[in-house]
Amino acid sequence: MIRRRDLLLGLGGLLAGGRLAADTQAIETAYLNARAWTGIPARPFADAFGVYRDRLVAVGSNEEIRSLARPTTRLVDLQGAFVTPGLIDNHTHFLRASFMLRTPELRTVRTRDEFVQRIAESAGALTPGEWLQGGNWDEQVWGGELPRRQWIDAATPKTPVAVVRLDQHMVLLNSLALRLAGINRDTPDPDGGLILRDADGEPTGILKDKADELVQRVIPPPGDAAVERAINAGIAHALSKGLTQVHVTELDWVTHDALRRIRARGEPGLRFYSLVPIEDWERMETLVRAEGRGDDWVRWGGVKGVVDGSLGSRTAVFREPYADSTGNYGLYRVPPERMYEMARGADAAGLHLALHAIGDEANRRVLDLVAALASANGSRDRRVRIEHVQHLAMADVPRFAALGVIASMQPYHAIDDGRWAEKPLGAKRLHGAWAIRSLLDARARVTFGSDWPVAPIEPLLGIDAAVFRRTIDGKNPDGWVPEQRISVTEALTAYTTANAFAGFQDDRLGVLAPGFMADFVVFDTDLTAAGGANVTRARVLATAVGGRIRHGTLQT
Repeated sequence: MIRRRDLLLGLGGLLAGGRLAADTQAIETAYLNARAWTGIPARPFADAFGVYRDRLVAVGSNEEIRSLARPTTRLVDLQGAFVTPGLIDNHTHFLRASFMLRTPELRTVRTRDEFVQRIAESAGALTPGEWLQGGNWDEQVWGGELPRRQWIDAATPKTPVAVVRLDQHMVLLNSLALRLAGINRDTPDPDGGLILRDADGEPTGILKDKADELVQRVIPPPGDAAVERAINAGIAHALSKGLTQVHVTELDWVTHDALRRIRARGEPGLRFYSLVPIEDWERMETLVRAEGRGDDWVRWGGVKGVVDGSLGSRTAVFREPYADSTGNYGLYRVPPERMYEMARGADAAGLHLALHAIGDEANRRVLDLVAALASANGSRDRRVRIEHVQHLAMADVPRFAALGVIASMQPYHAIDDGRWAEKPLGAKRLHGAWAIRSLLDARARVTFGSDWPVAPIEPLLGIDAAVFRRTIDGKNPDGWVPEQRISVTEALTAYTTANAFAGFQDDRLGVLAPGFMADFVVFDTDLTAAGGANVTRARVLATAVGGRIRHGTLQT
């Protein structure tokens, strides 16, 4: 039994802060007959909860919540539905993915002919000269051969094409796009990027990592109205999946500026934590000093740096060379010395650091960087995040907890890349691949997300991936690297309380508790039952953000 004092623990604080008047009805809406996972280990489940405006004011049994109801309280019978705190996605490329909701879908392409056909169909719907983007192709599903410009040139003579691989670290251009970008056999590889070439030295059409900037600079940017329409479509999509907040990790300010415009007109309906490029940390420092860090709808104050590339592109940085690429150790997007220089400046300015690292050597470099920051700038609550943490040397696992570094991971990648990861890694490095169990056992803080559009923005798929680790090709029914599996509760924690901590919002988001924001998700299935066996069959009935149902409906 939860004591009445615990039920109203947050209400006194609200009264003291002037949020509620003394004669205010304490509960506007009471949600009853729930199976509510609170996210609080000491009392993990509750039957009911009460909401006033944008806050939870009571959590407990049906009888306890009914006793606090007033004649004006709206009663909602959840009829045994499963409820969680609002789910948070720790890593999205939100604008790019939102635009992709309307671009050709290449992720499910199974053959070269199908690849060409889908691009031809999409190009046919465009006006001549309009760029065809999007994609998310994966060469592994048709045998591993990278696409080339010659595949699509005949189908796109008047349409410049720039379609990305699903990891966003490779892009395929047709010949027209190469010409518009000024890329030819004499174009040198840019720092941090590669232009793939055929046996005659001609570009194949594939650009890796920062070579993508050569084409991005000639693609006309979308207007503000188009950007905001895309974001609003993405918001609706994310809410339908049970998300109440996303962390946006972009390499420009377009999304950030658009979110601020949207927020100026009202509540976006979905919460955002916007991180901008570490290269612009001084600009972010100026913004924070002038205007603070936003609010709980659109927040900022973090910067993202990209240390290395990806496993699929063979540009993630490893201590030992790739098993299938002799002498290739990967590629630093930014020289380590330059990354440290920028990180030290951003950290000294009090900004939050999130650094992309995939290979084991890249992760070691970031851990060393964090240790150096503490020496250079002193101790404080940094909550530095390593984005992805896909491949680790096991000796580095304990360093996460020791340094207070957050492992910001995306578990769906394990069941996607796990289809082919042994080829570039070799068998001996597999145990450190998406080493979630090892990190949790070492008391590291682990958070989860999607990396949308690299993976679907569906937390239920991420939970299932972390719990069972069954690769999407069906070839590992007992789990790929099964010793790294975790429990449903641990996965839910990574999407809720851990992510709230990773965004410096753990005092108001991430659990169902009095005084916390009324962000919650209602499912038709108990995600914790049967060890999570029914997770992917669950359906989102409603998503509430700030006390309001933003997706779905609930009957009174």
